[in-house]
Amino acid sequence: MRKAAVLINDQLSGFLEETAEGFKFMYTQEYLNSPGSTAVSLTLPLRKDQYNSPVIFPFFDGLIPEGWLLDIASKNWKIDPRDRMGMLLTCCRDCLGNVSIHEIIEEE
Repeated sequence: MRKAAVLINDQLSGFLEETAEGFKFMYTQEYLNSPGSTAVSLTLPLRKDQYNSPVIFPFFDGLIPEGWLLDIASKNWKIDPRDRMGMLLTCCRDCLGNVSIHEIIEEE
């Protein structure tokens, strides 16, 4: 399973994980306790409970390039454009806005 750190304004806000059942997103307790923390999106408001979805959350899917830019990314990095988590991890380390996605590689 693949996992990513989600940063808001370069501050760790939570973790996104792809599992056999779908996707999980959870804010860190430190981020929830920090003054002035903001939600990653209106559809994922701040809360301590984990979010679960059978498909990638629409907010994160919206960070992935579209159209000709998706084609270029897919060809250059040899990633299937239907692999949404793979595209997110590859293309969204430095995307528009204040959110960035950083892959976490866990040793087995």
